[in-house]
Amino acid sequence: MKDHGLIPASPAEEDYALAVARGEGVALVAEGEPIALFEKWLEDANKAEKDLANAMALATVDADGLPDCRMVLLKGVDSRGFTFYTNSESAKGEQLAANPKAALCFHWVQLGRQVRARGSVETVSAEEADAYFATRAHSAQIGAWASDQSRTVEGPRVLERRIAEAGVKFGLRKVPRPPHWSGYRLLPVSIEFWRERPFRLHQRLLFERRGEGWATRRLFP
Repeated sequence: MKDHGLIPASPAEEDYALAVARGEGVALVAEGEPIALFEKWLEDANKAEKDLANAMALATVDADGLPDCRMVLLKGVDSRGFTFYTNSESAKGEQLAANPKAALCFHWVQLGRQVRARGSVETVSAEEADAYFATRAHSAQIGAWASDQSRTVEGPRVLERRIAEAGVKFGLRKVPRPPHWSGYRLLPVSIEFWRERPFRLHQRLLFERRGEGWATRRLFP
C-alpha cells in the first residue's frame, strides 16, 4: 500500500493501515499508546519536511470566548503531553491563565498527515523552564527580556533600543530566565491522527482518554 502521490508507507505503517481497514483500531501500534505513535510520526516528519517539523498551530480562547490561533514550536513531548514555551504575559499566556484549555494541530504536507490534540494546559515547573531557557541562543535570551510580547510598541526603534539595553545589561554572561517567561504543557484528552488517502478517503483515528488509558475509534473522513 502506498500513499497516492506521496511518500510510500513504511512496513510498520502498512500494518497500521491494514489494522485500521480491518476495524482493529490501533491495538497493533504501540499498544494503543498515541504518544508513541506521535513520536514516530514526528520522526518521519523531521526526515521528510523541509524544516520546522515541530511547528504547530495553537488555539486558545479570549475572555469573550473568541478563538485565537497562532503557530508555535513544540519543544517536548512525553507521556504527560506536548510542551511549548512563551512569554506568560503575551496574549496566549493571558488567555491560558484565564482558561487553561487549548488545541494543537500539526500538518506535515510532504507526508500527507495531520495530528490534532485537545486538552487542559498546565505550566511547567520552574526547573523545566530554566533548563530549556538555558539551551536558547544568547540573542533569543536577550530578546525574551526586551520584548513585551503582544503589547503595543511605541515606535519602530523601541524594540531595537530595548535589545541593545538588555545586551549591555547582561553582556556575554549567563542570561537568567525572565520571570514572565515559562513553558506550558497540553495534557491531551483526545489525539486524532489523520492520513491522506486517494479520492479523499482519508484515514482518521481518534484516541480518547479513558482513566489511565485510551479508547480508540475510527472516524469517517
